[in-house]
Amino acid sequence: MNNLIEWFARNGVAANLMAMFIVVVGFLSMGTLRQEIFPEFSSDMIYIAVPYPGAAPEEVEEGVCQKIEEAVYGLTNVKQVTSTSSENAAAIMIELTPGADASRALDEIKARVDAIDTFPEETEKPVIEEIIMRKQVINGAVSGEADGVSEATLRHYASQVRDELMALPGITQVELANVRDLEVSIEVSEDALRQYGMTFDEVSRAVRSSSIDLPGGGEILRRTKGQAKRVVDFEQIVLRTRPDGTRLRLGQVATINDGFEENDRESYFDGKPCALVKVFRVGEESAITISETVQDYIVESKHRYPGGIRLTTWQDDSSYLRGRRDLMIRNGLTGFCLVFLVLALFLRFRLAFWVSLGIPISFLGTFWLMPTLDVSISMISLFAFIVVLGIVVDDAILIGENIHAHHERGTPGLKGAIAGATEMAKPVIFAVATSIAAFAPLIFTAGNTGKIMKFIPLIVIPT
Repeated sequence: MNNLIEWFARNGVAANLMAMFIVVVGFLSMGTLRQEIFPEFSSDMIYIAVPYPGAAPEEVEEGVCQKIEEAVYGLTNVKQVTSTSSENAAAIMIELTPGADASRALDEIKARVDAIDTFPEETEKPVIEEIIMRKQVINGAVSGEADGVSEATLRHYASQVRDELMALPGITQVELANVRDLEVSIEVSEDALRQYGMTFDEVSRAVRSSSIDLPGGGEILRRTKGQAKRVVDFEQIVLRTRPDGTRLRLGQVATINDGFEENDRESYFDGKPCALVKVFRVGEESAITISETVQDYIVESKHRYPGGIRLTTWQDDSSYLRGRRDLMIRNGLTGFCLVFLVLALFLRFRLAFWVSLGIPISFLGTFWLMPTLDVSISMISLFAFIVVLGIVVDDAILIGENIHAHHERGTPGLKGAIAGATEMAKPVIFAVATSIAAFAPLIFTAGNTGKIMKFIPLIVIPT
């Protein structure tokens, strides 16, 4: 170690080239880093959804949920299985054991579920996906300023906003929120059933068997498309064929409405009915760039919508990322100036300059390593930079002050620099090692908390 210190002291060009290299590659790496509000990570949860049109919860439980539970039972990476049976659909949540390979577990679960060949014929293909904890960036609110703006109108314009946002460069995931799903309701009265001598179960079976798409096998792919989607399609469903050849259709015994599902969900923005459009960041996209793109779109698109429709941005979470970033920059500049001024007043100007230069060089070196460590610019990593800001110059101040003391005692320049740095080498190395040892255990913290906390040591240790 002493020989290395002496060699760098006597070869200032090498030390300066190393510093310049770190600065250059650090600046170049900054442009390639992901900018996200919160780190994206897997929740160790696998979600399975199986649509079962027209089925009651009991049928869903027996025909779908129990079979999937039996299929995934015994897999080594599965910790717990929770299933929910509701009308028309089954939802199964599979929790994986901590530290399990989520991609491998997903493949194993898909293989087990795809091998099930005893699902009811009416069930649709299961949707199996890994739940990724992702953070929305910004919301767009489509609200009705004028009285009488219908829910269907708000949903129509919100869907248009969603589609146009997804067409913009840099945005790939946009969802509608706080809107009711579309639904065709069939209302059958007891009087109509008695008039035609039918039961409710008979009507239900007719609708279920007639409104369905069925695939056909063989050498040539065939598909019978009979699933009703519009009111007129449901009205033409045949309930019964009479002996004289006439047919009793659903439209004759039922009232069919094309509207929304029945629930208590209502959304208001500034006291007006609204529909929300949520924009997410995925992949290598930048949260700040997405926010700016959405805000520009809202400003440019306001004039294209009717006077009773208002477009507004809301809950821009990228503002927190901007605030944390600005705080880090302010603290960095303040720390640089304070260290420089204090050392310049009590020691020497040259010494103050080189010690203070350690702050930007250390930070830029970490920016260089962040892509290799798979660390992004986020609320957590910026917090870690703020934490390490006060630590990074302590050792440089100790070495600088010791060199200054050697010079004051009469040891000449280069010899005093080597002696001062060599004397403090071991204490400084152990001080750095102590800081690393204090933060390193956070890398190995288990669970979802550990997946967040690990980014703090991955910033502090390299810096």
